[in-house]
Amino acid sequence: MVKIEILAVGRLKERYWQAACAEYERRLRPVCRVTVSELKEERLGEKTDPAGIRRTLAAEGGRLLARVREDDWLVVLDIAGESCDSPQMAAELAEVIRQGRPVKFAIGGALGLWPPVLGRADRRLSLGRLTYTHQLARVILWEQLYRWFKIIRGEPYHC
Repeated sequence: MVKIEILAVGRLKERYWQAACAEYERRLRPVCRVTVSELKEERLGEKTDPAGIRRTLAAEGGRLLARVREDDWLVVLDIAGESCDSPQMAAELAEVIRQGRPVKFAIGGALGLWPPVLGRADRRLSLGRLTYTHQLARVILWEQLYRWFKIIRGEPYHC
């Protein structure tokens, strides 16, 4: 069975986000196992200077990179990344799975991702030019995983 790990900075505290993710997890269970590793989100003070931002990104990014192995196919959600359509991403994911590479997705915290994490990424994926909270980005990722696996399996799903 295909295994995918989502590395997410921060926790989903609200029940509605948890419920949305749980629904897609339930739908995906027959075809793949998705685990979520929630990594500690740094607390930000009221005034965040550039040095504080760098420290925060480095702390969160260091925890994230500690969970990534050399052979992992790492996809980071990045507003400055490349956009693609769902069939294109499904084909890319299918090829990586065929190669037997472990698959990991990374979602940064409120400040985004540390540059070394972006540099390690095999794919920088943009969900579009709009900015989303990291909680909503996680739900969108779950939905897309479900959509990509429907496409990979040749099952109908609105594209």
